[in-house]
Amino acid sequence: MKNIIIYFIVILAAVLASCSESFTERPSLSGATVSNYYNTADEVRAATSTIYSGLAWSGYEARALDCIGEILSGNEHTWNGDDTPFQEMTVSATSVRLSDSWKAFYKVNGWTSALMATLEQKKADGGDPAILDPAIAECHFLRGTVYFYLARIFGHVPIVTDPGAIALTGNFNIPRYYQEDVLRFALEELQLAETGLPETDVPGRVTKYSAKGMMAKLYLYQKDYTNAKQKAWEVIDSKQYDLFPDYRAMFNSSANNNNIETLFAVQHQCTMNPWGSGNQLNPDRGPSSMQTDEANMWELYRPSLDIRTAYEPNDRRRAGSMMEQGWTMADWKPQKLPQSDGSYTADDAAYNEFMKNGFRYDTIQDTKQGGTLNGTRSTIAKYVVGPGSKYGGEQVIGMNTGINFMMLRYADILLIYTEATLGTAASTSDATALGAFNAVRLRAGLPTKDVVDLDDIMQERRVEFAFEGDYWFDITRQGFQKAKEIIEAQNRGTMPGSPFYVTNFTEDKMFLPIPASEVLQDPRLDEDPEPYYTK
Repeated sequence: MKNIIIYFIVILAAVLASCSESFTERPSLSGATVSNYYNTADEVRAATSTIYSGLAWSGYEARALDCIGEILSGNEHTWNGDDTPFQEMTVSATSVRLSDSWKAFYKVNGWTSALMATLEQKKADGGDPAILDPAIAECHFLRGTVYFYLARIFGHVPIVTDPGAIALTGNFNIPRYYQEDVLRFALEELQLAETGLPETDVPGRVTKYSAKGMMAKLYLYQKDYTNAKQKAWEVIDSKQYDLFPDYRAMFNSSANNNNIETLFAVQHQCTMNPWGSGNQLNPDRGPSSMQTDEANMWELYRPSLDIRTAYEPNDRRRAGSMMEQGWTMADWKPQKLPQSDGSYTADDAAYNEFMKNGFRYDTIQDTKQGGTLNGTRSTIAKYVVGPGSKYGGEQVIGMNTGINFMMLRYADILLIYTEATLGTAASTSDATALGAFNAVRLRAGLPTKDVVDLDDIMQERRVEFAFEGDYWFDITRQGFQKAKEIIEAQNRGTMPGSPFYVTNFTEDKMFLPIPASEVLQDPRLDEDPEPYYTK
């Protein structure tokens, strides 16, 4: 548990770093103190901007999100040895992905907790509540969100609200608290955010409705359908959000960052310094046939064979989510560079000819000449922005791009409203709920439905949010028996002729183990959980 507190110590260095463009671009805070800083809205908002950035979230967003949300759930396949245990349901406490996600969440927790304490101190010293309170509310939103994630991934976890005090005492023996208490704590944080955040703000900043939306998602997880429905409706009724008309374009260009569908997104900039500022999904997901001298591509994660069977015919989300035989992007024109004497090898010349009219995903073409042939005959398209600006795409610097990662979208709110209206009933034909559900389907180019049940909603959620890190939570919140039924029916293997089905899914695998490195430093994490609340 000592590592959790170390993340608090690094907050000063993080706050001094500059972040991404737009609202998170700000001057250095070198020399800032509580007494001489936080006197203007710009100064206060500069301090909170770091917590939106990839610097805070990259440990989870880069690779851990794919492993936990998608490979574990059966949506993705991987060839990487570090990650195949998620495919095979043999994840151990030594997994680097568990450690990375744990550190990321508690880093955000440490930063928000420390900044809240600083801003509260500024208020006590006579600072202006009008500019300090919204920033404190931002911190509550972010802290509530990370505890929601921690509770869904690990179950019983520590709650640390004053890492500075713990660092001073040197007592790092911190217990786990019951999951229901962690969820209650997360909800209370989001309620404080809802109260303190403005109704509107610049694109990218969370608002009152971001808090309401995350609360709706948390209430749904708790099966509190009444409150989930109410909070989702408050977002819908605000009329501040809508479905972005082009599903595919949301995920392949940073030009659509902070669009009308976004309630909360990690803010990125295309840079290697500081490391973690850029979105690093492009190389892990992009096809090796699109690699250039600007953009790395190694398709570490691919769509599973099972998710490829999940889409209805003519669903537009399929091409927005996956590259399969015949997938094209006319603007992207990757090319091989000449040799030192200006000539091209035969393979490179053939590649350039194949790609001259735009990128083509082809499983028949020779792989040395532009083809792609992997075990699932597909590659993830979401958050792949192309081969670099020199080749018709946007700027890419090696592993780094500037596309934001959306953690809460309006489509989620619409489907939460539908599911909360359904509640425990067998089906619903409620007109408002169907209107929300069918809005998502209409954007996808699919026919509307007159009645829906839970399987309909879960199916819609799976394809709508594929490769966004959510499906594992949708599976597990249905309970062990249903989760077992879903997981054991999935083909997690490869083509040709190498199917793989999970046969070892047990109830203890509904939550992931706390990283061994954390337990080593805090043995209480290996003990039974304790109540956080006395009543």
